[in-house]
Amino acid sequence: MGKVPLRDISPALQAFRNFLLGRKHTNALRFEPLLSARTQPQPEIPDGPTHKHAQNYYYTRDARREVTPPLVLTQQLLADGSADQGTPKAAANVRPTPGKVYNWDQHYE
Repeated sequence: MGKVPLRDISPALQAFRNFLLGRKHTNALRFEPLLSARTQPQPEIPDGPTHKHAQNYYYTRDARREVTPPLVLTQQLLADGSADQGTPKAAANVRPTPGKVYNWDQHYE
């Protein structure tokens, strides 16, 4: 038995369709001769620290043991001895400027 043609429209209609498209039509149907082989090579994964069989204890691999409660930084800052710093400074009554002022009309004065 010879090669069976893939399912499509007649050759005259194929030529007319390609003319209207302005290119060769690519069929969206998937036929077995057009598919690639499904057998893929096995991945080569590099060995990690958990690859060894001896002295590989579970508690060293478990990430749940690395998690700790969040630290309260404000309590640590208060306990570091901020009482001996004295009274707070008075606020300055000077407006901040964004930088040097460019006097664009200075040549008129």
